[in-house]
Amino acid sequence: MTAPLMPKATAVWLVENTTLTFKQIADFCELHELEIQAIADGDIAYNIRGVSPISNGQLSLEEIARCEADESARLVASPLEKNVKERNAKAKKVLSPTQRAEKPNAILWILKNCPEVMDSQICKLIGTTKPTINAIRTGAHANMANIRPVNPMAVGLCSEKDLEKAMLISQQQAELKENKGKKKPAKKKVAKKKASAKKTAVKETTAKKSTAKATATKKAAEKKAPAKKTTAKKTTAKKSTAKATATATKKAAEKKAPAKKTAAKKTTAKKSTAKAAATKKAAEKKAPAKKTAAKKTTAKKSTAKATATKEAAEKKAPAKKTAAKKTTAKKSTAKKTK
Repeated sequence: MTAPLMPKATAVWLVENTTLTFKQIADFCELHELEIQAIADGDIAYNIRGVSPISNGQLSLEEIARCEADESARLVASPLEKNVKERNAKAKKVLSPTQRAEKPNAILWILKNCPEVMDSQICKLIGTTKPTINAIRTGAHANMANIRPVNPMAVGLCSEKDLEKAMLISQQQAELKENKGKKKPAKKKVAKKKASAKKTAVKETTAKKSTAKATATKKAAEKKAPAKKTTAKKTTAKKSTAKATATATKKAAEKKAPAKKTAAKKTTAKKSTAKAAATKKAAEKKAPAKKTAAKKTTAKKSTAKATATKEAAEKKAPAKKTAAKKTTAKKSTAKKTK
């Protein structure tokens, strides 16, 4: 026979409301006889409300009366409630309305008495969600005024073994987190040490290489120094000879420059005189031709003008004569009339 759904709560009710012996109640609830005695004395489960197994359908009044009459008899649960735990496990905790109403109270009890239990484990134990747990923890739940802590084992939402498992799991997870947090800085320190050691080794190697290079360059410079000096002397000698030749060429050029200038002046003067003579000759050749042409044109113009004037005079002469004759005639007739 399996224990009832809420063993301690049913035990409290049976102790308070029946005359059954401690052994009978302990056998039915699967608890120890001394634990039932402690419940009767008020040492244990004083804050647990009793749950009637009759109203839950776990026992009947006839069965309780039979066992009260015979102290050696054992309580037998009703056939519907014999495998309550197995049925609830298969049906994922199909709870009654009263048990559902007790969920917030059970959450508050776990938060107060077992603060180390994680929210995920509380969700598994009671069948609730994380937002409701946070709301009860912060006091933001809608029914917070009516919520009071109730042991979930007494209400039948979970067993002691389940709660102990949840506590162990939460403790193990917390230890793992702490160990991870401790290992990380240790790893970082080791990595830092390794990095510093590598840096120092690299610096030492670079310093050794630089010193070796410096010594090699010094030796090479010392070997090359006399060769460089001889080459420098040769180059300076070459430069001095080149400068001397340049100065000599400059002086020769300066000497030749006035002779070139005088020759150029002479050639330019000759060219200018030749050009002037050629232009004069051309002008002299062109002048008599221009004069004869001008004379011819003027003679033509004068002859044309003379002929034109003669013709005009010849035309005007008879007209003047006729006019003179008319005037003389008029004068003569006028004198006669007088």
